Amino acid sequence: MPDKERRWYVVQTYASYEKRVEADLRQRIEAMNMQDKIFNVLIPTETHIEVKDGKSREVTRKLYPSYVMVEMILDEQSWYAVRHTPGVTGFIGAGTHPMPLSQEEVDRIMAGMRDSRENMKVEMDLKPGDSVRVIAEGEMKGFTGPVVEVNAKKGRVRFKSDVLGGAVLETDYKALEKI
Repeated sequence: MPDKERRWYVVQTYASYEKRVEADLRQRIEAMNMQDKIFNVLIPTETHIEVKDGKSREVTRKLYPSYVMVEMILDEQSWYAVRHTPGVTGFIGAGTHPMPLSQEEVDRIMAGMRDSRENMKVEMDLKPGDSVRVIAEGEMKGFTGPVVEVNAKKGRVRFKSDVLGGAVLETDYKALEKI
């Protein structure tokens, strides 16, 4: 089992125990003085802006529910420390041999996490056909009409204005409320 290389491994946890396992594992690393063998504990997540009832909030979701990534040098001691952390059900691998992630897999996961923060997606409860009202201050305040298009990536909504005889207007999702 010993592997003298620093690699990323995937640990399976009980459902919804990822944060607890992360915290417990960090405590165990400290208590067992394993900082030279276990370097990092990570829950892969992505971040979205969710808009409901005109209110937006940042939401973080787990990319892989029930899994935690651990960067470590695998040997009997580090395996024991991780494997016997409360909430851990085992390592991902063949039988009793944990399999490290390839560098390509690690790069893809890290890039996905970085992209979700840099290019944050907006999840709106709006779809074409929904009726909206402009609530933001400005020249369009009070305009209403049906949604024509939702661009979640940019957080923009196009709607057909009842006030301007059906002209299609575009505004930021924060300026609208669903009616």
